[in-house]
Amino acid sequence: MSDAELTVTVTGPVATVVIHNPARRNAMTPAMWRRLPVLLDGLEADPAVRVLVLTGAGGTFCAGADLGDLDELLAAGDGSIAVAAEERLAAFGRPTVAAIEGACVGGGCQLAVACDLRLAAVDARFGVPPARLGLVYPVPTTRRLAGLVGPSAAKHLLFTGDLVDADRALRIGLVDEVLPAAALADRVAALTATIAERSRLTVTAAKEIVDGRVDADRIAWWHAQVRDSGEAREGVAAANERRPPRFDWSPPAPR
Repeated sequence: MSDAELTVTVTGPVATVVIHNPARRNAMTPAMWRRLPVLLDGLEADPAVRVLVLTGAGGTFCAGADLGDLDELLAAGDGSIAVAAEERLAAFGRPTVAAIEGACVGGGCQLAVACDLRLAAVDARFGVPPARLGLVYPVPTTRRLAGLVGPSAAKHLLFTGDLVDADRALRIGLVDEVLPAAALADRVAALTATIAERSRLTVTAAKEIVDGRVDADRIAWWHAQVRDSGEAREGVAAANERRPPRFDWSPPAPR
């Protein structure tokens, strides 16, 4: 294994992407930012994958981004490779879960916020540091953060650049659950197993609708999928018969 890379494993319906850069507390290098959308494209094309987990190796999620060439970074603005990777993660067609231990700072927090759900260990620490560096946080990233935690909490994180602990992150809505570090992996496994068992039609439509990525035609298409797929009939029959449902809807090729 190289010193800095993203690794992927697929176990049943769950794909896990691991951020691995131990020399820099799993900071994302330019090569890693560029690699992430490619990995996500491949996983989205795999019909067996129903849930994606993003995590870090060795008890640290991601301590930020390797800023590399500052002039290149300043010239890129909102067109940076980090923003492109974040946007691809946010648009991933399956549910995404960030499993967070240790530092989740800068680019790490950017990736975590782009996931659908965030589960954190009690030792997790979160920070958004551009004010410490004299940088402007990208517009898509800032809006995504504010949409998650609200304007006031987003401004507090952005204005101060201070780290917040897992309990505060939970209170402001930055994470969904906080668990003992030893219990995090089991809880992530249980949550992803539950999601994988649910109707993929329902879950996929819900993600698009909550994220605001549907228009009237797309909503009509989803309702047609419900009528034509038999998912609802199977779900109701399973509930009446007190048995697990046998959902078999699969998403068509990406639009």
